Amino acid sequence: MSYPGYPPQSGGYPPQAGGYPPQPGAYPPQAGGFPPQAGGYPPQAGGYPPAAGVIHHRGVVTLLQLEASLPKLVDTLHSLEQEAIHPCLQQVRPQEESMTDYICEPGGAPQGYPGGPSPGQPMPSYPGAPATNPSMPGYGSGGPSNPQAPAIPTGYRGSIKDFPGADPLKDVEVLRKAMKGFGTDENAIIELLGNRSNKQRVPLVAAYKTTYGKDLTKDLKSELTGNFENLVLAMLKTPAYFDASELREAIKGAGTDEACLIEILSSRSNSEIQEITRIYKAEYGKSLEDSISSDTSGHFRRLLVSLCQVASKLYAAGENKVGTDESQFNAILCARSKPHLRAVFQEYQHMCGKDIEKSICREMSGNLESGMVAVVKCIKNTPAYFAERLNKAMKGAGTKDTTLIRIMVSRSEVDMLDIRQEYLKTYGKSLYTDISGDTSGDYKKLLLKLCGGSD
Repeated sequence: MSYPGYPPQSGGYPPQAGGYPPQPGAYPPQAGGFPPQAGGYPPQAGGYPPAAGVIHHRGVVTLLQLEASLPKLVDTLHSLEQEAIHPCLQQVRPQEESMTDYICEPGGAPQGYPGGPSPGQPMPSYPGAPATNPSMPGYGSGGPSNPQAPAIPTGYRGSIKDFPGADPLKDVEVLRKAMKGFGTDENAIIELLGNRSNKQRVPLVAAYKTTYGKDLTKDLKSELTGNFENLVLAMLKTPAYFDASELREAIKGAGTDEACLIEILSSRSNSEIQEITRIYKAEYGKSLEDSISSDTSGHFRRLLVSLCQVASKLYAAGENKVGTDESQFNAILCARSKPHLRAVFQEYQHMCGKDIEKSICREMSGNLESGMVAVVKCIKNTPAYFAERLNKAMKGAGTKDTTLIRIMVSRSEVDMLDIRQEYLKTYGKSLYTDISGDTSGDYKKLLLKLCGGSD
């Protein structure tokens, strides 16, 4: 579909060179293995005997012993510790170029909007990409399927890319025409929003206000309804603002959506968590940690609060976090880098002959068990974790549309291609097929845009 003032685009998007550059603030390598950290876990004489009044959990104690017995992995972990968070979860640092500057230096990290050519350059073809208005074929050149403990993928793995030459003033004109007069042109809204990245969609709110003196969100609410309305509004928020609003909805009211809290807090990077907590406090007048503390209890509350804090805080306060075996397990999960923990989980299975998730299920129960298992799954294989969440959202009599919308919006520019691969491998059919069969109308059309194609 073409828009007023937009030249027809040929071809597709070029493959992305390299991947995301290392983020500042990662954990520096420790010389000589794992020496005792200041404020951390002091070495215990004679191993880890159960303290008086503390329940002795075999799986937990074994994990603690394992933490001190990885000399063979030291060299590997030194390099892994450089990347505290899976690159697919790291937030791309905003660039200072204008919205229409798309620069990618040869052999280097993408600058400005990833996926776009230099201004005025034609778009080369993207091998295996769908044509205009396709029947959504799969990406023939997709990456290899992930193993149980996957290697960190490189390159851009999102399904939504920047639209080359996008102009927010032209885009809001399209939206205004779609809502003006009798009836609403939902297809125009779907085609525009479904072909813009988050960095291109968010400025539309301000551009609409400047051009027409009206609130885009209010106008969309007056024209749209139901899940389609919720999906469109979610796509106009920044990732951190959307996460903050989802956490707020999960906490407030009679019940707490524990799965939503775990999903967001266990899958976002340290920098993303910091931005979420900042926005939460600014928008709702209360810190995220205080809101969680007042709405949950026990070891589950400790787990959530730990996930709210960045790893550096946990290292500094590590000694104060130790009191029970659950607390030690909690601190290990939340205060170590993901590459480090993947190596620990693999060695745990080698030494103990059982998966760490099974040990958690045997030793814990309730929200704490489900929370710990979710954190471990997300650390081991993040795309597989989200594939499972999506399947559960659509399985059964009703669809959990809030979960479906949140994951499709938040992962569409992170690792949607990997999630699709995991979904197909695990459930034997494509995510595109299940969304098509479980949703309908304009809501389905826009979700499929975020999905990006079939497999």
